[in-house]
Amino acid sequence: MTSLDQIIDDFEFLDEWEDRYRYVIELGKSLPEMAEASRTSENKVQGCASQVWLVTHASGDPEDPLLTFEGESDAHIVRGLVAIVLAIFSGKRASEITAIDALDVFGKIGLIEHLSSQRANGLRSMIRRIKSEAEERLPA
Repeated sequence: MTSLDQIIDDFEFLDEWEDRYRYVIELGKSLPEMAEASRTSENKVQGCASQVWLVTHASGDPEDPLLTFEGESDAHIVRGLVAIVLAIFSGKRASEITAIDALDVFGKIGLIEHLSSQRANGLRSMIRRIKSEAEERLPA
C-alpha cells in the first residue's frame, strides 16, 4: 500500500484534476483484494452510494490497540478513496485515530472540493466508521 506521505507528495505534482482523478483510480487498483467472505452486510459501510466494505483488525495493547484496516469498493474512484483513507488511518493506535482530521488531509491534497456530494458523504461515512471502531476499543 502507498504511504500517506507518498500520496501527498504525488498530489503536489499533479496540477490537473483529471490527473488527480486517474491517480486516485491507480491507488484503488493497488489496494489488496478483500476476501469474498469479508464482503458481508456487517462489514458494509452505511451511507455510501457505492458498495464499500471495511474490516478492522486490532492487536497489541488492549487499552489502546493498534488498528489495521482492509477496505474494498465496487467503484473505481471510491476504491481509490478507500486506499487514501486506509493510508491515513491503518497501522495507528486507536487513540491516534480518534484525533486525526482526515477531511483536512483530503482538503490539503485538493480532493475534497472535487468530490460529488454523494462521494463526499460516502467518504465521511467511511471516516465516521473508522473513528467509531477506534472509540469502541478505548476504555470509557
